[in-house]
Amino acid sequence: MIIIEPHIHMLTRTTDDYQAMWRHGIRACVEPCFWPGVNRRYAGSFFDGFNLMLEFETVRARRFGIDHFCAIGLNPKEADDAALAGEVIAGLPPYLDHDRCVALGEIGYNRITANEERAFLEQLALARRRNMLVVIHLPHQDKLRGAQRVAAQVKESGLPPERILVDHNTEETVRLTLDTGCFCGMTVYPISKLDPARVSAMIRTHGVERMIVNGSADWGVSDPLSLVKVAERMRADGHAGAVISRLVFENPMAFYGQEPRWQPNLHIAPQDPREYQR
Repeated sequence: MIIIEPHIHMLTRTTDDYQAMWRHGIRACVEPCFWPGVNRRYAGSFFDGFNLMLEFETVRARRFGIDHFCAIGLNPKEADDAALAGEVIAGLPPYLDHDRCVALGEIGYNRITANEERAFLEQLALARRRNMLVVIHLPHQDKLRGAQRVAAQVKESGLPPERILVDHNTEETVRLTLDTGCFCGMTVYPISKLDPARVSAMIRTHGVERMIVNGSADWGVSDPLSLVKVAERMRADGHAGAVISRLVFENPMAFYGQEPRWQPNLHIAPQDPREYQR
């Protein structure tokens, strides 16, 4: 089974992780922007980070047989410095134009503050002007209130809902997100967020239409093989192979396939590391 990892922070992962992902059938991924562990103080730090994702990480992934794309934006965790956020958002267009950028994101809420909302709405407007796909981050705390605000703001934005992926849903928000017409993302972690059993149950309850699952896999306790384990659990729970394939391959292909730059090569051969070691 070929797997698309639609939301994973590979800048934090090792080469061993890329090798394991390839061995288990993951052939393409999308890396959204995220908080690096400390707040950045200068707009240039963001822009250097965007370049790192769009340029070198694509090269690094390809060495291990994985086609790497990005979503570029100001993550809500760094949106509370309003002046800095404004400078970063104003500087996004050259990075959004890059041929490895397939969406604007991840944007949305962290603590649901006024400054987060301002940055979120500005970036939604930018996505509408540029006709871009959007990846939205639901807050990890007070998630239902965050999802309700996102639903209202997506409707007001005028963006086609099918061009939006609302991520980090749980059982309390999935129905609300599906009712918006957006794609509904679920994140699997070993300790926090969802586990494979919960994802399997959510698919049985809500179906697989517009459902997307990801591993996120940042620098915390996380697993770049989460999707492999979801597929295994769903198979053990009796889900049809077509349902599993739709969740881990066809749905992310359908969402990102709305962006012409999304043309993943699923047949990249891993390189001999002796060819590029310095």
